[in-house]
Amino acid sequence: MPVDRTTSYWSALAESFKSLSGGLKLTLRHFVKSRKSQTVKSIASADYFSEREGIATIQYPHVQLPVPDVGRYKLHNEIDDCIVCDKCAVVCPVDCITIEPIKSPEVIGKTSDGTSKRIYAAKFDIDMAKCCFCGLCTTVCPTECLTMTNEYDFSVFDLKEHNFAFGEMTPAEIEEKKKSWDEHQKLKAAAAPPPASHTTTETGEAAKPAPVKPVFKPKIKPPSPPTA
Repeated sequence: MPVDRTTSYWSALAESFKSLSGGLKLTLRHFVKSRKSQTVKSIASADYFSEREGIATIQYPHVQLPVPDVGRYKLHNEIDDCIVCDKCAVVCPVDCITIEPIKSPEVIGKTSDGTSKRIYAAKFDIDMAKCCFCGLCTTVCPTECLTMTNEYDFSVFDLKEHNFAFGEMTPAEIEEKKKSWDEHQKLKAAAAPPPASHTTTETGEAAKPAPVKPVFKPKIKPPSPPTA
């Protein structure tokens, strides 16, 4: 049966216009819906998935998505509550925390939970370029002064800017506190009684050394010779 080329041409053209109009209608529908933007919500919100129309893209960094408070982000140390116990630096698997403590002969203050402070933090640096965001340092902190904030974007061009210093002591104060501790140690050593060379009794006589307890040695009988 001969094929009518004219009919085939017009039917193919009609099918093309139908497909094109369907795509244009879909594009126009999305274009109309894009006149509004979706509300920026936290993923913990109950109606997080309720909005299905509007622009989902946000204008970052002017608009940012809310992040969970329990996430692992940038570290922060509340130095006033820090007792410089060094636990965070010890548990850190990548050695990103550097601490220089200076002991004090007396209590220098109290933290917000009432813990006494006896050590100055001459240096407390956190290198976030090394941090692996494991959160172990925040777990072992006894005063909970070391926490992770919700700041997740702190990218820089120079890695040195990722080293955050929380120590607030000046070089002069550091030197003064070191001298104060050294003087305290010298006074303590001078006030300590000299080691006794020998002990004496109440009558002034030299005490006799305690008798040495004899060591018990069991007697072992020699084996009897075998009989013929």
